[in-house]
Amino acid sequence: FPCKEEANVTEADFFFSGLANPGVINNSVGSVVTGANVEKIPGLNTLGVSLARIDYEPGGLNPPHTHPRATEIIFVLDGELDVGFITTSNKLISKSVKKGDIFVFPKGLVHFQKNNGEKPASVIAGFNSQLPGTQSIAATLFTSTPPVPNNVLTKAFQIGTKEVDKIKNKLAPKKS
Repeated sequence: FPCKEEANVTEADFFFSGLANPGVINNSVGSVVTGANVEKIPGLNTLGVSLARIDYEPGGLNPPHTHPRATEIIFVLDGELDVGFITTSNKLISKSVKKGDIFVFPKGLVHFQKNNGEKPASVIAGFNSQLPGTQSIAATLFTSTPPVPNNVLTKAFQIGTKEVDKIKNKLAPKKS
């Protein structure tokens, strides 16, 4: 991101109130992420930090994803979550966490969070990057443009073309 001329910098470049309230959840996975990165807070440029708030309905999931440019640390504001990441040797490291707990997801590793409670849950996530990036595994593989060839997906997941098409249809962005 380009740096602003000093004369054009204001307090608004260092302020964001978007994490104060829960986000509106309107998707099939039952969670929503509200980012507070350099795109929303220009003053983060070159500072190497950002935050996000993740809200979950009961049973809601932040699906398996990675952050290619950052380690993530979460602090549980409310509720209880099952969280985990998969190491490069394919070992699942997981834990149930509750209000006040902290859990760390190492940079670039596939990880997830799922609300295991009967009430909504929320976390604040910290990143050691001004723009950590997020790559959701399912969406990346099944909704890319141009699409990943079906013969790649059928062989990788050991499923048929009908199943691939079904997944693609479920994950496709809703047309308005």
